[in-house]
Order: sequence, then C-alpha cells, then structure tokens
Amino acid sequence: MTADQTTGFTDIDRQHWSLRYLPPRARPYGRLARWDRPIGTWLLLFPCWWSLALAMGRVPELDWPHLLGWMVLFALGAIAMRGAGCTWNDILDRKIDAGVERTRGRPLPSGEAKLGHAVIWMGLQALVGAVILFKFNKFAVLVGLGSLVVIAVYPLMKRITSWPQVVLGFAFNWGSLLGFAAVTGTLSWATVALYFGGVAWTMVYDTIYAMQDQRDDAIVGVRSTARRFEQAPRRWLSLFAVLALALWTVTGLAAPLGLPYFGLLAVVALHFVWQIATLAPHDQADCLAKFKANAWLGWLMLAAIVAGHFGMGHPA
Repeated sequence: MTADQTTGFTDIDRQHWSLRYLPPRARPYGRLARWDRPIGTWLLLFPCWWSLALAMGRVPELDWPHLLGWMVLFALGAIAMRGAGCTWNDILDRKIDAGVERTRGRPLPSGEAKLGHAVIWMGLQALVGAVILFKFNKFAVLVGLGSLVVIAVYPLMKRITSWPQVVLGFAFNWGSLLGFAAVTGTLSWATVALYFGGVAWTMVYDTIYAMQDQRDDAIVGVRSTARRFEQAPRRWLSLFAVLALALWTVTGLAAPLGLPYFGLLAVVALHFVWQIATLAPHDQADCLAKFKANAWLGWLMLAAIVAGHFGMGHPA
C-alpha cells in the first residue's frame, strides 16, 4: 500500500513541494525526514533561537549579523537532526504505525522504503548534524552530545509509560541549553528556566497532537498523555500551560529582560487560553490545527526575548 492508497484521516500534505517536485524514488525519504511536515522542525528550532536571542548582551561580538548567522546554522542543524530523529522513530515504530489510521501510509509500514535504506538515510542526516555540532566550542559539544540518549530512547517510551511526551519535551527543548552554550560557552539559570518551560510547553502541544490517535493507540497498546488525560484534558493542559508561563517568567527575571518581554509573554498566555478553550479533543482535524498553531507561539516567544533586550536598553 502506498501513501496515495491510504484512506481515512491522514496528515500527509500531498501539495507539499517535497511530494510534488522530488524524484519519485526520493519522496519516501523526504517523508521519513518529515520534510512534508515542517511544523516539527519549527518546534525543535524555536528553543534554539530563543536561547541564542537570550545570549544577546552576554557576548559583545553577538551583533545582529552574527545572531542571524547563528540562527541559520541552527536551522540547518534542526532540519538534519529532526529528520534523523523522525527516521529513527519510524524504524522502531514501523509495526505500530501499520495499525494506526493516521500513520499506516508512512514509508516503512506502506513498503515505500526499505528498512536498510532508512537506516542509511538516518545515518547521513545524523552526520550532517554532527558536522554542525562539532563546529561549536567544547562545552557546547558536550551539551549537544548529552541529548543523544534522550533522542534514542524517546520512541520506546510510549511502550512503557503514559508520559512519553515528557521525554519528547526533554529532547525537543535541548536547544534552549545548546544555543546559549554555543555562543557563551556556559549556561545560566535563565536558560534552565527556559528549558523546563519548553518541556511544559511540549506537554501541551504534543498531548494535543497525540489526541489524533487516541482510538487507535488504545487498540495497539500505545500509551500517551492524551490517553492519560482523557477524562480531564483541559485541566491537565491548563496546568502545563501555567507551568510553562511561570518558568518563562523566571527566565525573564533571571536574564534579566525588560517589560516588553513580559507584555508579549501575556500574549503567549492568551495563545494558550485560545488553544485550550477552543480545543475539540476528539476532532482529529482540530487537534492537528491546534498543534500546528504552536508555531505562532514560538514566534511570539522569540519576539518577546528580543523586545526584552531592547527594554533593558542593550540590544545587540
């Protein structure tokens, strides 16, 4: 069965450039890397960019051109490492994916890609990420290598715990530490608060994402916070949204950042309110739309950090 033969709900965007313009033989590998679903790359990249922006004012040579250069470098790294991580996830989950309506059309369960080729593809993407990582200072390299264990074990978590989204949060927000470390050669309490706030944010958006698969996950035995919170989803989502906002408030105080940061953080809070209040937990299309809307939250946080520096009178 190929992707074009799938029926029912699917998150495949057949109008995406990677499915329209890549050679047919290359398309399954673009899909393994999730090139057709860039929202995941944005969600991995934003914590990196937040952390880089947080470093403004800490290093005199980090002016706007240098900041933009760092942002481009981290964008390339995020594309490579997200692709490698997703390919690894699909390798481990190929049998589970075959039993879930939304994922049974993915390249491995559908037979579009061979397992050996997927392993090679994962290695090539990881190599690109490694080349970028080893351009950083030694401390940042150590910080980056620390994420590998979390990335490796994440796909297994849904088999043994109802909280796999916590592990995803640890992995997806590692850039909150790495960006600052790459620029400054150190970490700060502000970056630690930024990191754990990001983990709480991931609990919100990935729980919403997992709501798409609640029915099939129950059948195949996959565990998630979406199933764990099924009886009171808004209460749990609100708890993690408040925790994220509290930790990001600590980030602003510890950095320190000026009043514009806190003003835009209030807008982030309104975005959380909108997501949770209007969420339809059993509507797959609505859950996917709410999940994707977190890209806007990422931009708001980036704007907040940059504006917070201007509010303190020390823009780069």
